[in-house]
Amino acid sequence: MWVKKISNNDVVEKKGSNGEVPLVSKIAYGMGDVGCNFSWMFVGNFLMIFYTDIFGISMGAVSMLMLFSRFWDAINDPIIGGLSDRTKSKWGKYRPWLLIAAPLTAVILVLTFWAHTSWSNTNKVIYMVVTYCILVLGYTCVNIPYGALCGAMTQDIEERGKINTSRSVSAMIAISIINIITVPLINKLGNGDDRQGYLLVAILYGSIFALCHIFCFAKTREVVEVPQAEKRSVIVELKSVMKNKPYILAFIGQFLFGFTLYGRNANLLYYFTYVEGSVSFFSIYSLVIMIPSIIGAACFPILFKWTQNKGRTASIFAILTGVCMIVLFNFSAVTTPVLFYVFSGFAQFFYSGFNTAIYAVIPDCAEYGEWRTGIRNDGFQYAFISLGNKIGMALGTSLLALALGKFGYVANQPQNSIVLGIMKHSFTTIPGGMWIVTGIVLLFYKLNKNIYNNIVHELNVKKMFNTK
Repeated sequence: MWVKKISNNDVVEKKGSNGEVPLVSKIAYGMGDVGCNFSWMFVGNFLMIFYTDIFGISMGAVSMLMLFSRFWDAINDPIIGGLSDRTKSKWGKYRPWLLIAAPLTAVILVLTFWAHTSWSNTNKVIYMVVTYCILVLGYTCVNIPYGALCGAMTQDIEERGKINTSRSVSAMIAISIINIITVPLINKLGNGDDRQGYLLVAILYGSIFALCHIFCFAKTREVVEVPQAEKRSVIVELKSVMKNKPYILAFIGQFLFGFTLYGRNANLLYYFTYVEGSVSFFSIYSLVIMIPSIIGAACFPILFKWTQNKGRTASIFAILTGVCMIVLFNFSAVTTPVLFYVFSGFAQFFYSGFNTAIYAVIPDCAEYGEWRTGIRNDGFQYAFISLGNKIGMALGTSLLALALGKFGYVANQPQNSIVLGIMKHSFTTIPGGMWIVTGIVLLFYKLNKNIYNNIVHELNVKKMFNTK
């Protein structure tokens, strides 16, 4: 047992300045993830096929980019996390980053989807690498402070759960809208020119990204007294998180999450275009899973109330997601549409619940780390979590690209049986198995509600004595 013994008689949960969060702030925080998804899920679901089928870049070059960009993340994620922890402003530590970085990142998103098809292959690759790496840096400057902001809004474990439910429900709505409208929008705005369609959609989504984060900045508040972070080396920061066992499990969960989700998402358009035979099935699929997505995200508080443990809640959702995806292998949108969409809906329902739970875990680890080591580093912790997620994303997407390239993928042409098999398994059995592994890992998460409340009480008592 990695949790110190704490007396249950020591704590009475309190609500005050660090307790209940206004509804408008919860909505505003959720809108932040709407913005995140109008950029990052657009990138995750559409960028790879944009590079290969629109821009004319090889699968090999794309796969190498995905791997290289994670080395880039390994450098900038901890730096941005540390800088956000040390930010001083009248608006707090994390909110100013949303105001400044989001509009700049929106511009880079547009440039990333600007396909210069007449350029040489070398110039295309250089442009791809430069714009994508700057986009990743910009997104880091927004997403890491945004993620850390939740922990600064309240210390109440149930309120944090509600905030993350708002975030997840908002995200599921945004993702569903993106997946339903993007292909028709590209066709409509492009008027037969997919290159122009992608560019105009990027302008629209970039604007939404910026406006959502400005709204989040305006309507949220940082009320938790977080000690001003000292300038510490990355080694010291890493040593502190290595002693934080709930955080380590959250990190592993996020790594597996990134690998599974983004590998599958990068495959979606390939799967529907080449396996099912028409990209139009993607919009139908997205429409069908929209309601299960929203309901699943909203069900997190119900299951958490029963388990009293966010990690165990995430575990249950993950395992059930995996089972549904493995079963999905037996069905097709063309030959068995009813069963295909039924199990797709169930898989999305459980995935959405997991998505809410896994992000709800992260803020609680900050208090545990402060209690365990005396170091509080919300921004760095979220940065390291984000890095784990991105490393998983890189491996998932690059392995998909490498496999497709190795076995003979040719853009805009009928594919051979091996390539089609890779696409089908990458949509069903492979992510299904990975979700089950993720669920098993999170079964070992032991920071339940009672333990967390006792830790917060001890920290608050210590702060009271230190201020006297």
